[in-house]
Amino acid sequence: MTRMVTSLSALILSIVLLVSGNAFLMTLLGIRLSLEQVPPDVIGWVLVCYSIGFVLGTLYVHRVIGRVGHIRAFAVFAALAAVTSLMYPMAISMVFWAVLRVISGFSIACVLVVIESWFSSRATNANRGALFAVYQIVFYLSAAGGQLVVNVGDPANFLPFSLAAILLTLALIPLSLTRMEAPVIEQVNRLSFFTLARESFTGVAGALICGVLIGGFYALGPVYATLTGLDVAKTSTFMASAIIAAMLVAWPLGRICDRHDRRRVMFWVALVAASASGAIGLLGTMDLWLLTLLVGLFTGLSATVYPIAVAITNDRMESSRIVAASATLLLSYGVGSVIGPVVMAELIGLLGPRGLFLGNAGFLVLLALITSYRITHTEDVAVADQEHYVPAMPEASPVLAELDPRNEEFHATETAAEEDEHLRQVG
Repeated sequence: MTRMVTSLSALILSIVLLVSGNAFLMTLLGIRLSLEQVPPDVIGWVLVCYSIGFVLGTLYVHRVIGRVGHIRAFAVFAALAAVTSLMYPMAISMVFWAVLRVISGFSIACVLVVIESWFSSRATNANRGALFAVYQIVFYLSAAGGQLVVNVGDPANFLPFSLAAILLTLALIPLSLTRMEAPVIEQVNRLSFFTLARESFTGVAGALICGVLIGGFYALGPVYATLTGLDVAKTSTFMASAIIAAMLVAWPLGRICDRHDRRRVMFWVALVAASASGAIGLLGTMDLWLLTLLVGLFTGLSATVYPIAVAITNDRMESSRIVAASATLLLSYGVGSVIGPVVMAELIGLLGPRGLFLGNAGFLVLLALITSYRITHTEDVAVADQEHYVPAMPEASPVLAELDPRNEEFHATETAAEEDEHLRQVG
């Protein structure tokens, strides 16, 4: 394990710098827009442009990488992400910032595809699970660390944006100097939404609603904190604790999912998360520790909706279709992350800051109702026949689906087929 991590040290360092810089910038923008007294609905439209760019990036970035190669694509888009972070304070224009968010989302998607392709290329059936866990831990800790950097400098001046650009630029160095051979990136196939929904409506609905919840919270959480009177230091702690909670809840909930019917687990997760979110909305401004606890419960459980949705879907998939199904679920999550900031911003405009959490509670209740209906109208998969639960990450590119340990059988089948084809050619 130590040798494996050491061999990937350049990749890991690039991930740390890239993810922390990007997470820092996302929170910084929410705070800065609030300080500029931009209406919440306008903030939602500006910040959602990142998700639009990210979704477009995951769909089209393979063409770019195919033309110029991995290292050049990584260098170009990491540099572009850094440049956009420097341009925000040059002109406080919502249209200008919206365009920058689209460019930033597209750029980060490209960079993640390159990094995750390298991770996937090093995976074997023996180390796939370990690599998957390492990537997730590094990603979450880096995102949480990025929130704490918000304390450096006044969000109203140029310095924090320059720091974000420095982190994103530094991410270029480790990977650009790596000697690892560039992996081959193949276009990830997807099942259509309608095809997948017919086979696992709960999975598609769960991925979509998780995108609404997480996309809305990460975009507007800093806005909520600012509107309720939290200073910059408390806002950074507020956001960091939410990310850490998402990481900590993932593994213990996985043990529950492996021992019980997953749709029933989804139902109770949605209800408990809805209760926590509703409590925040109803209680309003409260003690910071109680707020942090309830937000951690909400975000921790909400973040597990996506991996539970993936597990529910994969239980109904042949191994050869798991990668395609995972890519479609990730796209469904992306669509939800576009819907979330817009809807939640409108609710904040109508109801005040509590609208964010009352809206989240409403979507979670909807998910519980959908799951309950599917439980009573479709057959369950026996617990003994369920695939092993893996805490899949939605904040990634479709390439990461190939690293999922549940794909061991699929990759073993692919390898055997390639060997048979090679023997036929040699023969």
